[in-house]
Amino acid sequence: MNYYLKLLLTLYLLSSPFFLFSQTSKVFETKTVKSEILGVDKKYSIYFPEGYETSERSYPVLYLLHGYSDNHTGWVQFGEVQRITDQTIMEGKATPMIIVMPDADTDRIGYTNNIDGKWNYEDYFFKELMPHIEATYRTRNEKRYRAIAGLSMGGGGTFIYALRHPELFAAACPLSAWFGEADFDQRKKEMAPYYEGKSKKEIQAHYDKNNPLVLMEQLPEKIEWNDKIRWYIDCGDDDFLYEGNSKMHILMRDKKIPHEYRVRDGAHNWTYWRTALPTVLEFVTKSFHQY
Repeated sequence: MNYYLKLLLTLYLLSSPFFLFSQTSKVFETKTVKSEILGVDKKYSIYFPEGYETSERSYPVLYLLHGYSDNHTGWVQFGEVQRITDQTIMEGKATPMIIVMPDADTDRIGYTNNIDGKWNYEDYFFKELMPHIEATYRTRNEKRYRAIAGLSMGGGGTFIYALRHPELFAAACPLSAWFGEADFDQRKKEMAPYYEGKSKKEIQAHYDKNNPLVLMEQLPEKIEWNDKIRWYIDCGDDDFLYEGNSKMHILMRDKKIPHEYRVRDGAHNWTYWRTALPTVLEFVTKSFHQY
């Protein structure tokens, strides 16, 4: 084949719909997994990096949690996850990865099991969603290739999941984390419908179990190497949740738990979280690469 024929063939391939389609990232806004635990089909969004459809390699996974009042589409619609992730990968700051964005704002809100035992979302996440993702897509199913991050309510969920299951995640990145009412009386008031008929002891136990500050306080003095997590914590200087995040930073310093803590200019909004996402992607990439 002469030079001109090769050139024409190359130009044809570069301009063909198949080539263009196969060489771009992909976001599916709504996929579903049947949940026996919750008794419903639960939705999630998922991002695939460029090359996923044409390669045979397996990819690390970031579970990216949304905040209160959003759902699985929040990071897609408002967080611009595809554009930002594509850009960060193209700049060489992040490795290609799969990003899973679960729905925790339909039927009941939140990432934990309810006290009444009728909506066990945390059980669903670990016993059904994660196994579904790892069985359905080409993921690297080891701790060192798995990370979790989230904003606001999802930041609180990130703390809870990583503290409760340190053997599963290499990195955790809570952004503007909400701790589910750090004050017990306020929590009781906010969760009153689900606490009906429960004793004060039961309510206190449920509160303690799902408060990241309490979980952090209860960590053992010595943590096994295999259970260590790389932490990146970020909260804006104008964020109304700054106090809880500051307390967590101080508590982790007192317990000598290595972490990166950032206070940047900004408030509790998507403008802030969009600027945080590239750093999160770069941070978890270092974990995937055994930084």
